[in-house]
Amino acid sequence: MIVEAGQIALALAFIVSLYAAAASFLGVVRRSPELLVSGRFGMYSIPALLIVATGALIYAFVNNDFSVRYVAENSSLAMPREYTWVAFYAGNAGSMLYLAVIFALMAVVAIVAIRKNLPYTSPYAVGIMALSLAFLLGVMVFLANPLARQAFTPMDGEGINPLLVHMGMFIHPPLQMAGLVSVAIPFSIAMGAMLANKGGNDEWVDQGRLWGMISWLILTAGLLLGSWWAYTILGWGGYWAWDPVENSALMPWLAMTAFVHSIMVQKRRGMFRMWNMVIIIIAFTMAQLGMFINRGGPVPAVHSFAQSSMGWLFLAFMATTMIASIAAFIWKLDTLRSRGRLESALSRESAFLAQNVLFLTVAFVTLWGTIFPIFSEA
Repeated sequence: MIVEAGQIALALAFIVSLYAAAASFLGVVRRSPELLVSGRFGMYSIPALLIVATGALIYAFVNNDFSVRYVAENSSLAMPREYTWVAFYAGNAGSMLYLAVIFALMAVVAIVAIRKNLPYTSPYAVGIMALSLAFLLGVMVFLANPLARQAFTPMDGEGINPLLVHMGMFIHPPLQMAGLVSVAIPFSIAMGAMLANKGGNDEWVDQGRLWGMISWLILTAGLLLGSWWAYTILGWGGYWAWDPVENSALMPWLAMTAFVHSIMVQKRRGMFRMWNMVIIIIAFTMAQLGMFINRGGPVPAVHSFAQSSMGWLFLAFMATTMIASIAAFIWKLDTLRSRGRLESALSRESAFLAQNVLFLTVAFVTLWGTIFPIFSEA
């Protein structure tokens, strides 16, 4: 009964996320405060529904309910009880639920913060966040439900991958996944400001930089812990030898590093408005690419533990959002004109721009090195 309640909560969360997106965008088009409020409150309700689903999955793990397919695949009677938390996100379906919970909680905090400060940006940002969340939830509901029952109940489960039995597993994957999904928050705020024709007045910059810094800090912690874990367990054949899974977090980290520095120039001098939109689009695209690689993309990795063909859905989502973002950027280009210009090649702003170019160059070199095996082995 508890597992079924979790399944219902998961399905309801998906439906509500679709409603929140539709209500937010329709509310803007129809200038309906009622729709905007209902869309926002829809987003507020999603974390509660996902917490119910999370509680149901944890309950199944604690009680060794091997009738739940995901529990049977990632737990066993011999597995230490403390690794129940690790098993929760060790596989594809569980990690998807973890991503959805973290993103929903972050989205609610962000929406509360921007609702009064950015009243024109908020509806668009809510709609974009809701669409991103609907994608994650839709994949779970239709393709990778962590609470799905199986016809035959085994006496014991398979247990988690032995390489995952390490203290680093308690911290590194949650941080890295949270870092990747958190990039969607500053992206939504920036895109929302642009769609509301507010990208050129810099009202969104404070919240954009705040959430950019939060995302950057989470990614930084995840990368540092990942390098430590790879060195202690996988040796130099892990992070340090070039691993696409770690690269998947390094690339958006480099882009976010450029963003949090560049947006300071926009705040102080009214410059780099177009540039900052380009950077956050790149960062979000690279974060989506990271989720694709983590979910069994075609790139060989030392510890891409969650293998699945669903990775291609993330690639399709990445391509769709990238095309839509570029189209919106071109559409709103005239609203992003900067106040000032670079005064000298030796100015502080020029140094920031050069720094940005360096970070993005390293990110794209890393990207090419990561995907090169696909072309070389074709």
